Amino acid sequence: MENILDRFLRYVAIDTQSDDSSESQPSTAKQLNLLSLLCKELQEMGVEASLDEYGYVMGRIPSNLEGVSSAGPLGRIPSATKGKDRVPTVGFIAHVDTAPDASGANVKPQIINEYDGGDIALSGVPGLFLRPSEFPEMLNYVGQKLVTTDGTTLLGADDKAGVAEIMDAVQYIMTHPEFKHGELRIGFTPDEEIGRGVVKFDVEKFGADYAYTMDGGEVGELEFENFNAASASVRIQGCNVHPGYAKGKMRNALQIGMELSSLLPSWQRPEHTEGYEGFFHLIGMKGSVEEAEMTWIIRDHDRARFEEKKETILRCCEFINGKYGEGTATPTVRDQYYNMREMVEPHYHIIDKAVKAMEMAGIKPKIQPIRGGTDGANLSFRNLPCPNIFAGGLNFHGKMEFLPVPSMEKASQVILNIISEYAR
Repeated sequence: MENILDRFLRYVAIDTQSDDSSESQPSTAKQLNLLSLLCKELQEMGVEASLDEYGYVMGRIPSNLEGVSSAGPLGRIPSATKGKDRVPTVGFIAHVDTAPDASGANVKPQIINEYDGGDIALSGVPGLFLRPSEFPEMLNYVGQKLVTTDGTTLLGADDKAGVAEIMDAVQYIMTHPEFKHGELRIGFTPDEEIGRGVVKFDVEKFGADYAYTMDGGEVGELEFENFNAASASVRIQGCNVHPGYAKGKMRNALQIGMELSSLLPSWQRPEHTEGYEGFFHLIGMKGSVEEAEMTWIIRDHDRARFEEKKETILRCCEFINGKYGEGTATPTVRDQYYNMREMVEPHYHIIDKAVKAMEMAGIKPKIQPIRGGTDGANLSFRNLPCPNIFAGGLNFHGKMEFLPVPSMEKASQVILNIISEYAR
């Protein structure tokens, strides 16, 4: 059987970066390279699995409990069969795409067999180090095997660690028929990093009563609250004339864009916030004197404050238009996902089971809000309650990303423990 580290290294070797400027589904064809591989590997392990036209891999493992209703093919168990002997159908979900923030091509992982607590040289960039003085959480993993980047790309533990953990658990289930479980569902999705991970995901076909995304950070994280999220893009129309004769005539779109940014509260940027504090995050600015475009993501756990933040962007654009002329700033604000808490909390037993599963694995659970989002947020609002469990990685989306191998192993064990808890 393949060990979880080797599986993870195989998956990160496949470039699966998503592209938020693409209108296709999935947004990049290269994501299908890994999705097709995962579908094939599930089938080779004996799992009923399929890959649809939108890039969703769905797998089904039938219950092996005596006297318990079986769902048959992928899909929900008819309500008429629901009874006291029925074990809920449980799903586990991870996304294959990596963030557009940094390259996911030609990933060259470094293996640190026993981390000694010092600086780690990232060999692909001379003079670049992963330092505990900058990332003190590294010291929690002294003595453990770590996987890092070489400094030229991200690693891809978000969320290929989650993918590997689910596949490792499936491998165990399919090779240990004595392991008792109810109906299980496996899901792999594209485009989570650009907020479109489950736009066309067929919840009814998936057929789970509850699910868990394996898409959190360090070991022990358990989350059922996430940001409300929106994107905001603003087109800035300037007026370009020869700079030698520009007085009273030129309107520099780039300068106006920077002025617009300065109107937003600086203390509500990501680098100044934590916990439940939301933010405005400027993620892109491009253009020229004549025309520019600026892009933000807007986040807040509290729905009222979230709505206020969106209104703030619009008011800032109104100010710019009042100063420079109507049509100078044209905003487009789109909601992306909402805080799943209101959809998960009524089913709190799924959190209790995850807590018990972690404790069984010797892990102290850390229930906390996600300062981000997952596929589970959108799925929860489509009647599939779906909290989030750690995948083990840290410093996602950049060249300082690293992954403790024991955390992956623990995550795989937590999956099996959750399954056992539902089968009791």
